[in-house]
Amino acid sequence: MTTHLEPGDKAPDFTLPTADGSTVRLADLAQSTDKGVIVYFYPAAATPGCTKEACDFRDSLASLQGAGYAVVGISPDKVAKLAKFADAETLTFPLASDEDHATLEAYGAWGEKQNYGRTYVGVIRSTFVVNPDLTVAESFYNVRATGHVARVRKALGLMS
Repeated sequence: MTTHLEPGDKAPDFTLPTADGSTVRLADLAQSTDKGVIVYFYPAAATPGCTKEACDFRDSLASLQGAGYAVVGISPDKVAKLAKFADAETLTFPLASDEDHATLEAYGAWGEKQNYGRTYVGVIRSTFVVNPDLTVAESFYNVRATGHVARVRKALGLMS
């Protein structure tokens, strides 16, 4: 049974290694913001959809931060791959590595998927807005990379 987090649920805290060689802890990041953290889970760095989504977050980062939000992206990629991705795309928000899928599973972002008629287990592209008190404000499962950041911004009342 896959966990699905809904608004009001307690967001699982995590501490993960990041592309820049440090670590990111959700509780610390959330407490450093006025409104909270946008945590997004993506399948693989440097793939077309994931690059589009990351660049959309990058391009919206100033307005998101100005509105009181931080952003962190999480994938099962190794730190070295994340570092290359962050450098290639000039990503200035943390990209975290969850190689053992523990955080992905805790958020319900790891599970059975279908693609071109094939069923397999992998990352379910998902995004969560986590309040400073670590409760979930918004949850989005099975999102498409294109247009997703605009959808998140709309849900937060941050129109372009």
